[in-house]
Amino acid sequence: MRQMLYLTIKELAPFAQDIIMVTSSVTKDMNAKQDLVYRPNAIRALAKITDASMMQGVERFIKQSIIDRNPSVASAALVSAFHWFSLNKEMVKRWANEVQEAINSKPSCQYHAIGLLYQMRQHDKMAVIKMIQTYSKTLRSPQSLCLLIRYVAKIISEDPQGRVYFELLEQWLRNKNDMVTFEAARAICQIPDVTSKELFPAVSALQLMLVNHKPILRFAAVRTLNLLAQTHPLAVFPCNLDMENLITDSNRSIATFAITTLLKTGNEESVDRLMKQISGFMSEISDEFKIIVVEAIRSLCLKFPQKHQLMLNFLSGILRDEGGYEFKRAIVDAVFDIVQAIPESTEFALSHLCEFIEDCDYSKLAVRILYLLGQEGPKTQHPTRYIRYIYNRVILETAIVRAAAVSALGQFACRLPETKSSILVLLDRCTDDVDDEVRDRASMYLELLKDEHVAKEYIANEATFHFESLEQRLQHYLEHPTDGPFDIRQVKQMSKQEEHEQEMKQRGSAMDMHIPKPQVQEEKKEVVVQLDKIPELQKLGPIFKSSQPVALTEQETEYRVLLTKHIFAQHLVLQFECTNTLNDIILENVQVDIQLLESEDPSISKLVPQFILPAQRLVLNQPESIYVVYQRLDNSSPCGVFQPSLKFVLKDCDPETQEPDEIGYDDQYDLDQMQLTIGDYILGTFISNFDAGWSQLGDPQVETYQLELGSIKETVDQLEQVLGLMPQSRQIQSQASHQLELAGVYLGQVDVLARCRMVLNDGVTLQLAVKSSDPQVAALVLAAVQ
Repeated sequence: MRQMLYLTIKELAPFAQDIIMVTSSVTKDMNAKQDLVYRPNAIRALAKITDASMMQGVERFIKQSIIDRNPSVASAALVSAFHWFSLNKEMVKRWANEVQEAINSKPSCQYHAIGLLYQMRQHDKMAVIKMIQTYSKTLRSPQSLCLLIRYVAKIISEDPQGRVYFELLEQWLRNKNDMVTFEAARAICQIPDVTSKELFPAVSALQLMLVNHKPILRFAAVRTLNLLAQTHPLAVFPCNLDMENLITDSNRSIATFAITTLLKTGNEESVDRLMKQISGFMSEISDEFKIIVVEAIRSLCLKFPQKHQLMLNFLSGILRDEGGYEFKRAIVDAVFDIVQAIPESTEFALSHLCEFIEDCDYSKLAVRILYLLGQEGPKTQHPTRYIRYIYNRVILETAIVRAAAVSALGQFACRLPETKSSILVLLDRCTDDVDDEVRDRASMYLELLKDEHVAKEYIANEATFHFESLEQRLQHYLEHPTDGPFDIRQVKQMSKQEEHEQEMKQRGSAMDMHIPKPQVQEEKKEVVVQLDKIPELQKLGPIFKSSQPVALTEQETEYRVLLTKHIFAQHLVLQFECTNTLNDIILENVQVDIQLLESEDPSISKLVPQFILPAQRLVLNQPESIYVVYQRLDNSSPCGVFQPSLKFVLKDCDPETQEPDEIGYDDQYDLDQMQLTIGDYILGTFISNFDAGWSQLGDPQVETYQLELGSIKETVDQLEQVLGLMPQSRQIQSQASHQLELAGVYLGQVDVLARCRMVLNDGVTLQLAVKSSDPQVAALVLAAVQ
């Protein structure tokens, strides 16, 4: 009955206004010399009902309970201390001696005690390291050792100097307890930039677990190796023989992870044998594990393109099997990725997808497949074979699928003139459809197809809008109305290939597709939203372009600074995102002083400082932004090299509480140099018909350069970075010579196109031809290349 009373007290505590009487009763039960069963429950109830103002009255009792001889009482007190820590950190930190005594005297309490001690010291790196060194060899509880392993792994991941503690993880690999051994192996496998030599002992420990008689250990080991195979397949390769034996494991989850790991680490000779083994148990596993298998097969197909027919046959077979939407979607995504990465697989893949949509239960998948047929079907050797499948959807499917089929037919009519007359008849029949969307699409395509040039511009256009940019522009337009209409030319465009690569990155498969990752973090949508919320910056108007963040400090320095350049119609805003990595100092009134170092641009005098929005305070690991605003007179585009420096008031502070001293002193911290180039004022874009755009812009301005660069790819990357123009194709024709087309929009909606010819021979010889609706802009682009 008393335990039921404790439960009732804990449930009613949030609604009660006066709990002083209950607190007294619970405190009395907590100190009873008998009824040891009730004392732990009383402590837990007290932690639930006590607020910050009442903690002083029970502190003495809790400290006594932590060192109580009864482990249940001590454990309850330690867990309660976790809850009290958020209410009164200073008071709980005074219990450190009692917590350490509990660690040394009661093994059953070590897990909770180590966790609480870490909470007290987590902001003091040296104290955490000392705690790890003190207890790494004395703890007897496996759970507490697992906690220490996680703390060591965190130190190694966050601090490049933390690798000195790697030996501790290797020591724990030899622990007698399987849980400790696995936790140490998993921690090593998850360390960033871990080397093959460092992985060897961890992989060996996991390999022993693969043959363990306990299913839980086999599952944990094979799952960890499966994740490791994504980044270090060669390190996992020695385990392949043991994992092949797990394919027949009675636990289908273990078998699934084993086969998918083998797919990631196997060679081309083993593909056929693995595919036969997979077919045997696909019907015995759940959709969740089927999706894992599909992802592994997709990665294997991209790794060995010559095996694409075998993989597509398997994927088409399971596509016709029973399964939910997520499973079917994973298969369709895999086929789409294979088509994009392996062009010779297109016809084979499309034939399988056409068979699937004949009996597809999911409209979303049917719409996506019809879109792919419209884009890729006309490019195949026998494109007319797909028209029958598409028109069947117009007759037999729901409205949304019929509308997608109409769009696919329009693509065929535009891209294949020999089929145009026949498809126009089919589209004319669609104008009698019962659904408005289907009728409207059919009428639109019939009208567009009357003019060949209009059809190519609006139907066969390979460009698409950058949807985040479009959303931001529209949102800004709605929040800041103007007299003129919305200008769609301000929205960044990109090719379908770039859109596909972006989707791949969002799905976390950039590594499998061998897509190069940017050296700096992706531009975030929140940046523009953050600027819109600052009243001083709202009046500057919409952003024309925001650059990628550039680091102005080393990663290991005490202050980290990222620079983002925002270009407005008449202004330049420099955003410095600053992070303080020191726990014993606080920076206040942080500003950036910028000095011009050099510039050959006569318009640099038209860059006029306006104002600075400083960061009021920089505390530990909490980024804050500083904004430096310049006005650009006469719509100029000043370029030059600048030296930025942080200026601030430095105050010492308590590492634990982060409370600063009252007195500080002025200080300065020099950052790396920053540049403004013509590329900062040009928004790269993709145009569907480069040749037509080139012919409309008059005579080009041409220059030839000798660049000290080592490869064609490096030259292409440098041109994109310096000029701000977007390559219309990212495929490099040859490592010895290359032709490149670039396009962009300069401030004020001035079109800029460029054609480059480059030859690799003791450096790179570059011939650059630039056309623009403003000849001065073309001259600026040529002058930017050195």
